[in-house]
Amino acid sequence: MVNAIWKSIGEGKIEPVYLLTGTEQHLIDTTIKRIVKAMPDMDENSVIRFDLEETPIETILEEADTLPFLEDRKLIIANNASFLKASDKTKEKVVHNIALLEPWLGNPSPTATVLFLAPYEKLDGRKKIVKVMQQKAVVVEAMPLTGRDLTTWIQNEASANGIKISPENAQALVDMAGDSLLTLANEIAKIGMYMDGKGDVTIETIEMLVPRLPEMDVFRLTDAYMNGNVKRTISIYHDLLRNGEEPIMLTSLIAGQIRLMIHVQSLVKKGYHQQQIAKTLNVHPYRVKLIMENRSIPKMERLLLILQKLAHIDHQLKSTSGKRERVLEIFFMEPLRKP
Repeated sequence: MVNAIWKSIGEGKIEPVYLLTGTEQHLIDTTIKRIVKAMPDMDENSVIRFDLEETPIETILEEADTLPFLEDRKLIIANNASFLKASDKTKEKVVHNIALLEPWLGNPSPTATVLFLAPYEKLDGRKKIVKVMQQKAVVVEAMPLTGRDLTTWIQNEASANGIKISPENAQALVDMAGDSLLTLANEIAKIGMYMDGKGDVTIETIEMLVPRLPEMDVFRLTDAYMNGNVKRTISIYHDLLRNGEEPIMLTSLIAGQIRLMIHVQSLVKKGYHQQQIAKTLNVHPYRVKLIMENRSIPKMERLLLILQKLAHIDHQLKSTSGKRERVLEIFFMEPLRKP
C-alpha cells in the first residue's frame, strides 16, 4: 500500500491531507521526504511544523487556510496527533476543538498540504474523528514489515540505488543486519555506492560490506545449538569471541532468546497469531516469525531446563577468574536432548 502511495507522490499527485500512522519511523520520514521532493519550490526549510501536544488544532487549520506568501502551496506537518488514539486525560496539555477539524477535512485548503503524524501502534477506531480522518485523508500505515513485504521493500530500496537483489539475498541481508528499515536502508545505500549503482548484489558482497549485529549472530548461534549442530555452534561462538564479544554478554543474549521462545510457544498454545504475539511481547514480528517457523526448537519443558543451566553458567562466569570462554563452550558441546 505504501509503495502505491509513494508512486502517486512521485508522479506529482499531492493530496491535501495525509495521515501517517504507525511505529516504523523510517517509513514516516521517507514519506515526508518524498512529498517535500515532489512539491515545486519546496525544501525542508520551507516546511511549517507544529507539535499537537503543544499547539491546538485550530492553529493548524488557521495556518492551512492562510494563503501562502511565496510558494504556490505550503506544506504543514502536525506531529503527535494524540487525539486520534485512546485518551489519557492526565497527559493532555492542550484541548483540541475537534468539532472544527471534522468539517475542515471534508473541505480542506486548496493551497496547503497537511500531514497529520500519529506515530502510534494503534488508533482508537471508536472515535468519530478517526473514522472521518481515515475516510478523508490518504492514510500511510507505517508498521514494521515482515516476510514478503520486507523483501519487496528491500528490492525497491535496492532499485532506487541502481542495483538489484534477489529475494534470497534480501533475506540474507536481513539475517545479517536485522529488520530495522533505517539500518537496512543505510546498508543498501552503502552496497549501491560500492557497486557504483549497477549490477546484482551477491552474497559475497553482503558478507564483505555488512557487519553482523550481535543479536543476529546470537540467533544463528542459538539456532545451530537447537539443531544439534555442535561443529557449527562452536564455529559461530569462536567467531563471536574473535570479534570481541564477552561470554557473559553472550550468555545473557542467548537466555533472552530462549525466554522469547518460551513466551512464543506459550502464546501459540493460547491461539495467538504472529502479529498478536509480537504486540504482546513488544518485539518485531520478524523475530516471532523465525521462531514459529523453526521446527527444531524443543518443547517448553526442555527450554526451561536450558534456561536454568544458562542461569548456572551466568553465575559461574561472574564468579570465576579463569578461562571464561571454556565454560560456555562446554555447554555448547553437551548434546541437546529433546523431550
